[in-house]
Amino acid sequence: MKEEKLVCTVCGCELSENSAYVFNGEHYCEDCYDELFFVCDHCGEIGVREDSYSDRNQIICRDCCDNYYNICEDCGAIIRNEYVYYLDDIPYCEDCYYRNRSEQNEDIIHDYSYKPDPVFKGQGERFIGVELEVDRGGQSEENAEEVLDIANYDFEDNIYIKTDGSLDDGFEIVSHPMTLDYHLNQMSWRTILSELVSMGYKSHQAGTCGLHCHVNRNSLGEDREKQESAIARILYFVEHNWDKMLGFSRRTEAQMSRWAARYDIQQKPCIIKDHIKKNYFGRYRCINLTNRETIEFRLFRGTLKYNTFIATLQLVNEICNVAVLLSDEEMSELDWTSFLNRLDNEKNKELITYLKERHIYTKED
Repeated sequence: MKEEKLVCTVCGCELSENSAYVFNGEHYCEDCYDELFFVCDHCGEIGVREDSYSDRNQIICRDCCDNYYNICEDCGAIIRNEYVYYLDDIPYCEDCYYRNRSEQNEDIIHDYSYKPDPVFKGQGERFIGVELEVDRGGQSEENAEEVLDIANYDFEDNIYIKTDGSLDDGFEIVSHPMTLDYHLNQMSWRTILSELVSMGYKSHQAGTCGLHCHVNRNSLGEDREKQESAIARILYFVEHNWDKMLGFSRRTEAQMSRWAARYDIQQKPCIIKDHIKKNYFGRYRCINLTNRETIEFRLFRGTLKYNTFIATLQLVNEICNVAVLLSDEEMSELDWTSFLNRLDNEKNKELITYLKERHIYTKED
């Protein structure tokens, strides 16, 4: 029986059984086969090159690309889905992402005057915006970018970073307004603080750093009058528990006088309210009232300890709670021990632990 003659389907050259490549019953020479077909680097199946995606390192079939990969908008690199970076919902490889983000943001560390529109995080009425100053680790955009990458996970806009003239060699980390629950359960503060320590930054030990907390005024009352009454009760509480607040803050009296001075008004909340309405005290006060939308707790020294950081937010929240819930008369009768007796131990674990560490926990059984 005469042996069937094999020819390449594309170029017509003669083939032997040993030299022929077969796909879907058709025969091809090696050159034509390599030009038309490929082996997918993901699934190992043979496919038609027209239905593939490739870059300098790999070639992937259409199905695998649709299910497991994406294509960088700039350089065309094939990226596994878990390694894709998005900017404005556009996929990028790591290098192109950072280049585009740098061009878009211009500076990773913004000027001190930089103030974007606030992005409110979490569900609730009270929002706390944090300003944490860190020093002695360098005003490094590379370090700042690492912090941003941790905080703005899943491409959330949680924080931004600014310069601060009071710092020698560091920067200020500013959060958007967040509920206490968001700070506790959504923000990666523990990782951020740990990373800052590993980079060599100081906050408490630097002596130049503060931890400031902004609280939205409209969480303190439904109108301006009620807000001002609650603010007066906050000032009353701070003034009448100054020794405890000083111990909590980890600042010295001299540091307080410079950055967070007392109002030194010892009268009842209603008198404090009238006094602050008639006078301008400036921003370097224990409670800064110069912002129209927020009040700023400026008492606290900076920290890179997670428990201290969270305890500070919890204390600010609890002071605001009593200022809103109590009348002027009830606030006048509230001493430090009575305040602590009101705390929910489960919701304020970090605060309770910190108060005990500072020897200012005097709660009654």
